Amino acid sequence: MEFTTERLTIRPFQSTDLQDVFAIYNDEDTCKFLLHNKWTQEDMQERFNKKLANSVLSKESKLSLAVIYETKVVGDLSVWYTDMKDTVEIGYGFSNEVAGKGLATEAVSTLVNKLFSEFNVHRIQANLDARNTASQKLCERIGMRKEAHFIQNYWNKNEWTDSFVYGMLSSDL
Repeated sequence: MEFTTERLTIRPFQSTDLQDVFAIYNDEDTCKFLLHNKWTQEDMQERFNKKLANSVLSKESKLSLAVIYETKVVGDLSVWYTDMKDTVEIGYGFSNEVAGKGLATEAVSTLVNKLFSEFNVHRIQANLDARNTASQKLCERIGMRKEAHFIQNYWNKNEWTDSFVYGMLSSDL
């Protein structure tokens, strides 16, 4: 899957993207609400190789996409099928350098439209740390609705955290 928007190119990761992606995930603030800690020099290649391997969305494989603004990777989109029929989950991470420019909204909304139109999914969902207000606002801007609030349901980074589930149906477009 590869596509462009008004300001972005979105494509599978390439080996030359390593340093840009490391800059995104080597930031404590960026990783604060993610399921993993910030990347280190020691583990960056191993973590990045997983993104490189995720180049096709199928029932068996996850898709990871680079979001390029101008000439730099500024974001990361992930999509995978859940166990429910025709349902995918999305995840994303963006560089703090581009916060407030609308690039995440542009990238994620275009991805959602492609998933509904080209992959004929019935439902798209996002599970997020309830403290991640930026991610909540992004989900709401692209038309997702908050469907669930789970109380202390996830053990992450040595603490119980609440999570929200956002979702939308193809009929919501």
